[in-house]
Amino acid sequence: MERIKQALEKARQEQGAQPAATINQPSTGEPGQTTASGPIVYSQTRTTKARPEILARHRIIADQSPSPAATAYNMLRTQVLQRMVAKGWNALALTSPGPGQGKTLTAINLAISLAREVNYTVLLVDLDLRNPSIHRYFGLDIKAGISDFLLHGTPLSEILVNPGIDSVVLLPGREPIINSSEMLSSPMMQRLVEELKSRYPTRFVLFDLPPLLSAADALAFAPYVDAALMVIEEGGTTREELENAMTLLGQTQILGTVLNKSSEKITPYY
Repeated sequence: MERIKQALEKARQEQGAQPAATINQPSTGEPGQTTASGPIVYSQTRTTKARPEILARHRIIADQSPSPAATAYNMLRTQVLQRMVAKGWNALALTSPGPGQGKTLTAINLAISLAREVNYTVLLVDLDLRNPSIHRYFGLDIKAGISDFLLHGTPLSEILVNPGIDSVVLLPGREPIINSSEMLSSPMMQRLVEELKSRYPTRFVLFDLPPLLSAADALAFAPYVDAALMVIEEGGTTREELENAMTLLGQTQILGTVLNKSSEKITPYY
């Protein structure tokens, strides 16, 4: 873990930027309006409730029961909120140096944790266009995805879905797109991102991007977001991979680093 911190610091110094915060981790139809009693009424977003056993199997923290994982994601949420709100930002990309390091699950659980803040809603966008997987984590049968919007002009109202979790809306992927980096840097995608960022002032938009060292996709999309969160795997991400990933991000603001699959234990307060 100390070697990863040193590599992160070295990469940031080479970019002439401030050190990124290290955050340790274990192992829109658009929303409608909030009613007087609190819950959101979705006027243009269909709701398909994910089955609890599927969520539990995929380690999604949807039931709000106390656990070390839930505690860790709540700590991550607090740090993300503090940094984003202080800068007036609402668009955050999540990526990793390589595959299998936990970025998608981190994006999902961070989205759920952020949505539990009473003043915010969250839109989670699957932009891993070569390997869309967010809908599979929720066990959802997707009839249309962002690929249909980009390639066929399918309205967002036919794509967006609430998985039965308050204040969370998914913009899922469906079928892989081969020319994904071109799509991610296209004017159409830029207009979409601006629309998603600006429509609701109290909404955070999280983008699950492909790994940085696997394709040019994340680099093509990075200029459209406010900041990026780097997910690395203890024992899986090498120092060289981290340095290369940080260098590739260039001028993108690094909000922090999530150390996933950490062996460090969280001691219960009580």
